[in-house]
Amino acid sequence: MIVYNVTTKLTWNIHDNWLKWMKEVHMPEVVATGCFTHAQLLRVLEIDEEEGPTYAAQYFADSMEKKNEYIEKFATALRNKVFSEWGNQFISFRSIMEVVH
Repeated sequence: MIVYNVTTKLTWNIHDNWLKWMKEVHMPEVVATGCFTHAQLLRVLEIDEEEGPTYAAQYFADSMEKKNEYIEKFATALRNKVFSEWGNQFISFRSIMEVVH
């Protein structure tokens, strides 16, 4: 299983609205592409939160091909929605991981 991880540091002034939006709008939209089986949102602990909290959104794909399909067909439009909604009040980076059994 492949994990597409998006780690995001956001400002406190958008925190509550962003969190609700991620859980109710954005993450369901990403899963609805059919490229991922499910998703989870985690808060990163034991880091400096003076400027705001950090979260990791993890999307689970059955294969690298499904993750690549997401990147090729859906990622740009969904990222643009994030920027339209939240502007420069966050910063994100992405990583790809594999579940090891």
